[in-house]
Amino acid sequence: MDVENVYNLGFGDRDPVTNYISDVVITNNGDSQKVLATVAITLYTFTSHYPDAIVVATGTTPARTRLYQMGISNNLAAIEEDFLVLGYLNEEWETFRKDVTYSSFLARRKP
Repeated sequence: MDVENVYNLGFGDRDPVTNYISDVVITNNGDSQKVLATVAITLYTFTSHYPDAIVVATGTTPARTRLYQMGISNNLAAIEEDFLVLGYLNEEWETFRKDVTYSSFLARRKP
């Protein structure tokens, strides 16, 4: 991203036509929980190497953003042990709250 120490958490599937990683391809292969677990492990690994990093995530569609929000909500207690989690609402970042619809998410490793 264009802001120092802020990183976009991007991931996707390999597009079978272009062979590039795409965050808009829809495979519908039922592996969303596996993907979210992999993202969580990646976040822990990345922030162990870059503890001051701020990581931002947004879904490419409202449905994907909702999936990410549900993943955060369902694991919030465990996530908050190690991370500060914010949600973007009405052009402001706020402490993540369950049952609030956010357009983006931010995570930063706690010291």
